[in-house]
Amino acid sequence: MDQLEEMVGKRPADLNGVLFLIGVQELGKGALHYSKEQKQDLMHIGICKVLSLSHYYEFEHRDKDGWPHYKLVQPLPFGDILTQEKLLKMHVMEYFKAL
Repeated sequence: MDQLEEMVGKRPADLNGVLFLIGVQELGKGALHYSKEQKQDLMHIGICKVLSLSHYYEFEHRDKDGWPHYKLVQPLPFGDILTQEKLLKMHVMEYFKAL
């Protein structure tokens, strides 16, 4: 989180907040009012996008409303919640370095 704060100038509250922001960025519609379900969908988009950097997911298409869709192309490595969180954090950092 410290490295992300240095890169973007603001410290996110948690990893979920970061994934939500990545989802908003990937959707490309800016800061709008999103329903609870849309916020969950945006977090999922964020997860898929960052994990696509290691080819776990692959971009498929955008639907008629412009929402990106991904498909799982290889199983995620098995691990406990801390291992999964570490994997996501590593990919989030790669996402922001690539910007």
